[in-house]
Amino acid sequence: MNAEIQIQFPRPGEWEEFTLTPIYQDKGGYRPPAHFTQDEIPADQAPAMAAVVSALVELGEDWQAVQVWARLDESLVDALASAVETVSLTVEAVNSQGGRRMFTARDYPVFVLTDPAAVEFFRFFTAA
Repeated sequence: MNAEIQIQFPRPGEWEEFTLTPIYQDKGGYRPPAHFTQDEIPADQAPAMAAVVSALVELGEDWQAVQVWARLDESLVDALASAVETVSLTVEAVNSQGGRRMFTARDYPVFVLTDPAAVEFFRFFTAA
């Protein structure tokens, strides 16, 4: 699947306000524009968005997320090397000195969301 979800936080560290933009192509190759604010996320999808925010809190106080890219992926999640669908986060963050840095699951393993609700959330917003 060639799709991603971009989430922008206009005020780093304030997770209650964001804009979510799904980026994907439908069956005809058209990328429909869509933007969702925190008030437009369906109630049944809110827990998955909360899981994203929970992962971002791992950055701590030095770095605050300004933008997140979520992508559907497969990850090995157990000792039997079973691959399951997951959502992987890439995070652009800033610090109080004006620094800007990218973080991935290599930096923070919690950026791989293994909960099936995260996969459902991703598919909900990128269904073609």
